[in-house]
Amino acid sequence: MARKKKSAQTDDAPPAAAAAANGTPNGAASAKTAGEPSTSALIICRNKHWRYISSFHGPWLQLPPEVLESLAHSNYLSFRPHPIDPAVFYDLVKIRRAVDDATNLAVRATSGLTSAALSSSLHAGNGMLGTAAALGIGFGHAGNAKLSRERKHRMRELATAKLSQAYHLDEIAASVATMQSASTLEDVAHLVLQRSPADVDAKYVHFFHEKIPSRMMAQCTPLDVLDHIIAERPNDPAPLRTRALTRIFKEDYVNSAKDLSDALGIARYQTAQHSAGRDQLVLARSLHEQHGRDWKQEVKIADDDQPVSLETQLQFHRAGVYFTIACQHVHAALDGLREAEEAKASRDAEVAAGREPPPQTPEEADADRRRSEARRQVRTNAKRALRDYMAFLAHFDYTCGVSPEMADEFLRRLGGAANGQAKDSKPLSRLLDSSSRSASPTSEALVPHRRSQGHHPDRASWPKLPPPEIFKASQLFEPTPPASIPPYPQPFPKTAAESAAAAFADSHESITYHPLLTDALHSILLCHALIQTPPKEHLRHAHNAARLARVCDGYPIFLAARSPARADWIEVLRRAGNWIGLASSWENLCRPAPLPGQGKGPQDPFFPNSNGASASPDGPESEAQKRERQKHEAILEALADERVVDEESFQRAVRARERRFREDDEAEARAHKATTSTGGMSTPKTPTSPVAAPPKRWAQDNGREYPISTERAEAISRWVRDAPTAVEGTGGKKGKRKGKGKKTAGAVTLQQEESTGLEGSVETLSVFEEEVE
Repeated sequence: MARKKKSAQTDDAPPAAAAAANGTPNGAASAKTAGEPSTSALIICRNKHWRYISSFHGPWLQLPPEVLESLAHSNYLSFRPHPIDPAVFYDLVKIRRAVDDATNLAVRATSGLTSAALSSSLHAGNGMLGTAAALGIGFGHAGNAKLSRERKHRMRELATAKLSQAYHLDEIAASVATMQSASTLEDVAHLVLQRSPADVDAKYVHFFHEKIPSRMMAQCTPLDVLDHIIAERPNDPAPLRTRALTRIFKEDYVNSAKDLSDALGIARYQTAQHSAGRDQLVLARSLHEQHGRDWKQEVKIADDDQPVSLETQLQFHRAGVYFTIACQHVHAALDGLREAEEAKASRDAEVAAGREPPPQTPEEADADRRRSEARRQVRTNAKRALRDYMAFLAHFDYTCGVSPEMADEFLRRLGGAANGQAKDSKPLSRLLDSSSRSASPTSEALVPHRRSQGHHPDRASWPKLPPPEIFKASQLFEPTPPASIPPYPQPFPKTAAESAAAAFADSHESITYHPLLTDALHSILLCHALIQTPPKEHLRHAHNAARLARVCDGYPIFLAARSPARADWIEVLRRAGNWIGLASSWENLCRPAPLPGQGKGPQDPFFPNSNGASASPDGPESEAQKRERQKHEAILEALADERVVDEESFQRAVRARERRFREDDEAEARAHKATTSTGGMSTPKTPTSPVAAPPKRWAQDNGREYPISTERAEAISRWVRDAPTAVEGTGGKKGKRKGKGKKTAGAVTLQQEESTGLEGSVETLSVFEEEVE
């Protein structure tokens, strides 16, 4: 991978391009409001402001393209659940290929060397002479092989077209890839536009690469360019997605949701016109029989048959927009509510006493109407967000593997068969004999092929695990989840046999990874908080989200993703007093299964205590050590916070974290005092910070969170504490929460909403009324 350097400008580069390369924004002046002063001295490309960039960091940026493509094919042909979402994986391969080709073309156009000359220069010699020849400064024949201005322009046009293809696939992943590539890519689209102002691909790429002041995305980003691109290509969903995400920065959420709905309709229509084959699992099995053991290396999926991730992108982003709209109405729904309730109670008391209460003023009636409408907007948009998040999760497979009971029987039979005692030590349980047909037909592909040549003669008599059931991840959050999924969290094993069976069962649990999956899981929990799902049902959803989060692992393709929704969920639990009744801290619930050799019980030195902290192997720390550790953690977390931009914000962040530590200590002390005074046992509602971190493997725990409370977390916490539980319906009647809805009118409801946007009717909208495709 080429290191990012500031390359020299070409001889035909105009002064404007040179100014842009030196840090002067070329198009920012026209984008900014006249006379508006710049508040940032840092000038960076617009794509560096894109959200969820950290979710797409990982080794895929450094792996050789051939290795990455081979891994993508193996991942697609593997048994379900796939380790990585195949659509995302194939998009990464195409993005890497496009960005690498564009980098090669842009560097050649900048250096002015032909491909043959550059290749011969690189191999002409070693040391200083070889390096000088590679740069084309007169050593060897390569120095005389210069490119014409016209050919440079054509090479830049081709590089721009490849970059446009990458941004069309996934603009977040493409932004990460271009940031890791050569700096010559930043100006290639601008140079093309100087000679071809009507080039649509160049306009689209330059929109991402235009340099603007840092953290001024909303002020320095006009929508004119995207409007022209959409007018030129009305059937292209990618520019609609880009305009929608840009409108999020501008806080134009209504039009953003409309753009995403339009793009989703176009994407679904295009998918219906050319849908990829869905029989690849059967194909994999047949190819295994035909080609033998090397079938994975011999099979490649054609580009036209590879899945694409555009629909999941649009569903995730639209869910986030609806969720944000819901949070925006929280304060309007609750401001003045307590005073209005007190006034209503006073009037009711006057009526009960037989006196004439004072009439409600027009201002009070108007305020009640606004609050009622705001509460309806909160719940309606939260339901819409939940619907889209559920549709997003429906694209990913999950299996709980084998149950601990079945794992225990398998290990007992396997031990008996290995010792030659299969016939005499067969257990009474017949789980392995009776449950092999309970799995879904699609999960039969999970049974690995076993060849008889070279194996033990009695191998056929060894016990075999039945194929595990495969579910959509969204099924765990339905009103009635599958009955075969075991409860979570499971009780700690008491014996060594139970520990072995539990570890064996945990090793078979898996989910298809997506870079945005962790954020979607926690956003679902926040949506349920706004919908005011009953605490018991909300607790079940929380346990299922933790169940999936603990096995959500994208290594070795992706690094751990930072999740704003996860940080907000932890903060809401803290501020709302753990209203759903979690028995342990969220960090413990999401902690992955321990590595082999680590304990899993009270004897483990890192076993979580009842308050969510871990026991230190060196004994309890003193008060001074505790304060020093908290100060050190506050500094590290503040340095990792993207919102810290200067000394003042850094000091505020450190003080905020230290204040949070003190509040947690005071809450823990109050809970301990209450427990001591009553003589009973209670579970504190506020998790405390762990004293010592347990040994970690690759997991989402490595991802840094956003520790300072956000406006969204504060709004949701206030809603949980203060919002009335009754839902106002039409006609002044108070309705009940909708549980299970009919699915028959789902498609019609979705089509009507997408065609009319947010202004359409939402009176009959329910969370589970619409089919999840």
